[in-house]
Amino acid sequence: MSFEEGDTVVLHDEHSDFDGETGEITQKVETMFGDANYTISFEDGQEAGVPEDNLEAAE
Repeated sequence: MSFEEGDTVVLHDEHSDFDGETGEITQKVETMFGDANYTISFEDGQEAGVPEDNLEAAE
């Protein structure tokens, strides 16, 4: 599933302080391999360079 700026998502990354938290995509960057990396804004900060595989659409 592809996400766009403004989408609300849940982050799944055991190495992140924001694992399991819901945030909003503030930036989408395409890599030279055609993959997308996202910047997610949370209440207490943000996480950059998040791959699509680590995101789930929030309800």
